[in-house]
Amino acid sequence: MSRNPVKEIGWGKVSVAESAEAQRWFGHAAPAFRSFHWHGETFSIPPGAQRLLWSAHCGNQAFSLGNSLGMQCHIEMTPEMIASWCESGAREIVRSADSPGVQHGVEITADLDARLRGLHAVADGVYARWIENLRR
Repeated sequence: MSRNPVKEIGWGKVSVAESAEAQRWFGHAAPAFRSFHWHGETFSIPPGAQRLLWSAHCGNQAFSLGNSLGMQCHIEMTPEMIASWCESGAREIVRSADSPGVQHGVEITADLDARLRGLHAVADGVYARWIENLRR
């Protein structure tokens, strides 16, 4: 883990790698989808792992290693979680407002139902792959 040059808070496009492994996990959302972010850190891809996702402001958003999946972006969000994070993180949003990857609370909650429908469709596909891996 290390500090990312840019904080990401709010909604942002995540691109899916073209590898077979990335397509196995996120092909249903390829070539890109809008995910939720709340981080100022990044990580290095572990030896033997494959990068699956990236964004304009953060080169590593997800990786796989065998049947394990590591993710930085958030596909599990609910309206309640977003409201809670925006409330508890309001000062962080204000302090980071000059970052190109940070949205204000009004931007984050705009068109929330549609954004969450899209995000949950991505999550459903990932969780289906996860369950397949458990059966192996």
